[in-house]
Amino acid sequence: MPKLKSICVYCGSSNEVKPAYIELARALGRSLAQQDLKLVYGGGGVGLMGACARAVHEAGGEVLGIMPKFLLQKERIFEDVEHRIVDDMHTRKQMMFDESDAFIVLPGGIGTLEEAVEMLSWARLGLHAKPMAFLDEDGFWSPFFELMDHIIDGKFTPEEFRACLVHEKTPEGALSALRDRVIVMDS
Repeated sequence: MPKLKSICVYCGSSNEVKPAYIELARALGRSLAQQDLKLVYGGGGVGLMGACARAVHEAGGEVLGIMPKFLLQKERIFEDVEHRIVDDMHTRKQMMFDESDAFIVLPGGIGTLEEAVEMLSWARLGLHAKPMAFLDEDGFWSPFFELMDHIIDGKFTPEEFRACLVHEKTPEGALSALRDRVIVMDS
């Protein structure tokens, strides 16, 4: 039976967000460590990225940060964990993909959305079958799911693609949904 070993987390790098988003990132980090799941993320020490990575690390979990050189100053690498410095965003995204069994998307901005949509696009093209869960407690991602429903209803994407779109309110719910989908997609 397939088993999740590592989760790529896409999330915001801003410290100026609602404190509840930072706490959600921390809660996810603690859940990852408790369930012995390695965190693979963008490498930053700020915003939701930093909060999630610190929580995993403080709970004794494994973390891999992947940071392109040009973001070292802006996203301030979290030095306490393993990290790899790469040349560009393409290499970062490919390495994050390669190192992960599934994805969780926390609240974030354009960069977070772009990373998530690229992985959904790769799935749609049949390049992978790794599951993805969007995690929020307040409906942050609801407009995205409305847009996806609109795209599917408009016949631009097949109905069965809805199975790729998981929307959860708790870290435990997101991790459970990912485990269920790894088993289904790999069988």
